[in-house]
Amino acid sequence: MKQNTRSKKPSSESTEPVLDRALMGELVARAKTDGIQMAGEGGLLAQLTKLVVEGALESELTDHLGRESGERAEDGRSGNYRNEHRSKTVTTDVGPVEIEVPRDRNGSFEPQLVEARGFVDSHTW
Repeated sequence: MKQNTRSKKPSSESTEPVLDRALMGELVARAKTDGIQMAGEGGLLAQLTKLVVEGALESELTDHLGRESGERAEDGRSGNYRNEHRSKTVTTDVGPVEIEVPRDRNGSFEPQLVEARGFVDSHTW
């Protein structure tokens, strides 16, 4: 089993929740109205997990490249840049979730959140 050797980042001093209760209530109500399950494949938790993981991966690639999508490198040359996405099914705490993993042109981007074997390491976030 792979052991996590990365140190955890210090927690923020703020105790404010990241998610708004009213927004979460709206999402749950809409899911119920649309007949979407809370858990299970295609459920609300899986959909939220997909969005969060994909957002985190895009942020990782931005850090890796040193610039936002569409920005040129500081030296004026494009160098390494974003190169579409690839589909991958990952195992998460809420079950398997299909995500789109961003790629870079040079192939040097190795996401830290998604392990090579397709597991999302929830202890890194």
